[in-house]
Amino acid sequence: MLRHYRMLADYNRWANALLYDAAAQLSDAEYRHNRGAFFGSLHGTLNHILVGDRAWMHRFTGTGEMPAALDLTLHDTLGDLRAVREVEDWRIIDWIDTLDSDALAADISYTPIIQPGTTITHPLGPAVAHFFNHQTHHRGQCHVILTGMGKPSLGLDLIYFLRTDGKRWM
Repeated sequence: MLRHYRMLADYNRWANALLYDAAAQLSDAEYRHNRGAFFGSLHGTLNHILVGDRAWMHRFTGTGEMPAALDLTLHDTLGDLRAVREVEDWRIIDWIDTLDSDALAADISYTPIIQPGTTITHPLGPAVAHFFNHQTHHRGQCHVILTGMGKPSLGLDLIYFLRTDGKRWM
């Protein structure tokens, strides 16, 4: 399982880079236009992915920022957002590398952002699985936003990563 999570951390870095490359091709108006996604625009959705990652990394490590809401705009420009996204992606990779099977089996407890006063406790392993699934889910929404604008489809599938940048995981 650890190797699988390490692969997903590397895939996350790769997929985010492709997505940010595509976003950089848009005008500011296209990037910010509300396209009806859950977080509105590509800008809102990319911010949310970072919010989610920071919330989970805070829960996992006890360090870093804990966002107060799921729809925060952490950074107003794509360039600033991309810079911190890249740092966060490497933070995730570095943290995953510290895990062992005992850590994955141990319980974590946290309070969900949308349920103050509630404590959730479960093993770390399923939370890490959710963490990577959440990223993929919202990158899919970004993909829909881009293709809805008539932009080229992105090859974000895990298997594309494994065939290219991720060959070391095969």
